[in-house]
Amino acid sequence: MAKNNELLEALTILEKEKNISKETLLQAIGDSLMTACKNHFGSADNVEVLINPDTCEYQVFQKKTVVETVENPVEEISLVNAKMIDSKYEIGDIVNVEVISKDFGRIATQNAKNVILQKIREEERKVLFDEYYSKEKDIVTGIVQRYIGKNVSINLGKVDAMLTENEQVKGEVFKPTERIKLYILEVKSTSKGPKILVSRTHPELVKRLFESEVTEVREGIVEIKAIAREAGSRTKIAVWSNDPDVDPVGACVGMNGARVNAIVNELRGEKIDIITWNENPAMLIENALSPAKVISVIADADEKSAKVVVPDYQLSLAIGKEGQNARLAARLTGFKIDIKSETQARESGDFFDYEEDYDGEYYDEDYDGYEEDGE
Repeated sequence: MAKNNELLEALTILEKEKNISKETLLQAIGDSLMTACKNHFGSADNVEVLINPDTCEYQVFQKKTVVETVENPVEEISLVNAKMIDSKYEIGDIVNVEVISKDFGRIATQNAKNVILQKIREEERKVLFDEYYSKEKDIVTGIVQRYIGKNVSINLGKVDAMLTENEQVKGEVFKPTERIKLYILEVKSTSKGPKILVSRTHPELVKRLFESEVTEVREGIVEIKAIAREAGSRTKIAVWSNDPDVDPVGACVGMNGARVNAIVNELRGEKIDIITWNENPAMLIENALSPAKVISVIADADEKSAKVVVPDYQLSLAIGKEGQNARLAARLTGFKIDIKSETQARESGDFFDYEEDYDGEYYDEDYDGYEEDGE
């Protein structure tokens, strides 16, 4: 078989541009030839297609049984005709009769072409699906195309994604050609290619941004243990260092706040509180209520609840605007947190004494009382 340079070159180009393997394309050609035979002869049960993957030369054979009198020309060949191919053939032998594809009719040829094109389209969809499925639960950079109703069409390079209204941060407005970071929620395979759902509100978006911005997080030296987010407003993350020489909070903040500021800018001004993770629930809750000062914490690990006392002048800061600081701290720690001011705690009898309270408590022994002005 002679080398088919034209086909070889075409498959090489397809393999490079479409990222479809040559083996897959050759299989599609083989299938198309079988389809053409079936359409031309009415059956392809006795057809064999041979393709050399190195040269792309192909041959098509019909396996015919040698008979005295031919009744089915598709599956049988006369002894006279068989001996014209090779004199050694006898009745009952199987002869490989080459099929010349150029003899196929127009309809058979068109159907064969459609089989190849369909296979290429299927492989393109599969390649795209596999590529973006591997990025599921990760972040990508997309280019804003246009609004479709209240949803936004985002171009990810080879495919478009949809940022639905529910996954948009309230108040964010995008302009065409704008580049934004997105978290891939889900990739589905459809007849029209992969359907990709992305998010700007998911807490994991913030986590992935820290992984991309902070080397220590990316390398696993610093771990993000927990994250709580109210998209567009505030996020709290708890970090821990596996290296005693590495400050986890400092690593995430960066020199002069460069690292965290880059993430804040990407999130368009969303505030980010970075706190140190602690295995002791009471210590973790104290850290989680930052920037508020805490006098004492009693944490019940079984009930997943905690009582917190803060200085009078810190109560509004601990609770936060519309309860946000306390709400995020509760999500971050997994504890239901009851916050009282020092005065409220004394009046209700809930003020804790370090000597009397049980082991779950954390108490700031250095606390000597706060003045109203915080001094």
